[in-house]
Amino acid sequence: MVSSADLVGNRDNVVMINGADHVPPPYEAVTDCMEALFDLMAAETSDAVNAVLGHFFIGFIHPYTDGNGRLARFLMNIAVAEGGYPWTIIHVQNRAEYMKSLDEAA
Repeated sequence: MVSSADLVGNRDNVVMINGADHVPPPYEAVTDCMEALFDLMAAETSDAVNAVLGHFFIGFIHPYTDGNGRLARFLMNIAVAEGGYPWTIIHVQNRAEYMKSLDEAA
């Protein structure tokens, strides 16, 4: 169960991603990482590139205690929809393959 305090602001602890090899940056770096991501996305003109930036780097930074994957996939879909592309659904039965792909991309 996630506490109400964990639903506000960036994480203030070490997190691990279930089923992934990647270890997110230390919590002290999260604010700077998120600011850099926002700057990159604001400067980018391609919706397809923003889909990749939002999806990959939210998962990579892991700024919150919970919900990072859902947020990453939502941002990806917002960007692809803005570009006129269809939404992408990653089904739970494909989670292992999805996580492996993200690890390989890192």
